[in-house]
Amino acid sequence: MEDTLEVYHRPYDERRPVVCFDEGTKPLVKDVREPLPAAPGRQERVDYEYERNGTGNLFMLFEPLAGRREVLVTARRTAVEYAGAIQHLVDVRYPRAEHIVLVQDNLNTPTLASLYEAFPPEEARRLIDKLEVHYTPKHGSWLNMAEIELGVLRGQCLDRRIPDFATLTGEVATWQRNRHAVQVKVDWQFTTADARVKLKRLYPMLEPVKSK
Repeated sequence: MEDTLEVYHRPYDERRPVVCFDEGTKPLVKDVREPLPAAPGRQERVDYEYERNGTGNLFMLFEPLAGRREVLVTARRTAVEYAGAIQHLVDVRYPRAEHIVLVQDNLNTPTLASLYEAFPPEEARRLIDKLEVHYTPKHGSWLNMAEIELGVLRGQCLDRRIPDFATLTGEVATWQRNRHAVQVKVDWQFTTADARVKLKRLYPMLEPVKSK
């Protein structure tokens, strides 16, 4: 936890951008009957029946200090898709960076070993050498600011039925463009000192050494 908090309080450095990475899914649901549109004095009416149409995967790349984010929408969530997202991060988003300081969870997201499943060893090594990776602790995914940004995406854009993959891709792209235009940043205030006070119960209790 303290490792992640230290990273969040580094000053902005375009040569070493801090990027938070997280993933989520969105069930694709089609209406069985066409919703009745809203009218004066009447809300929109949506039939409770629906048809499942698979899921879409969302990779969130979020640079909180610069207010930049990109959501990669994929049909699946496998090691290959994860490796593709990392390659996109390195070669497309930050090709001029000396290193990318990457913060990600260590539970659900595939690990950097996935790069060797997707690419030749030389390419996998090249990508890994561009990264400085910091993992949030178990049960500490709230420390990942990409998870917070995914929550905003769900609340502002995905809080309704999305029928298919093409619609999901288009809706996410529109949300991303509008949010990026105003460069919404995160002013992270929680510090290591705060953690040692407010989360004291999470630290090991050390018994004083008794003198003989």
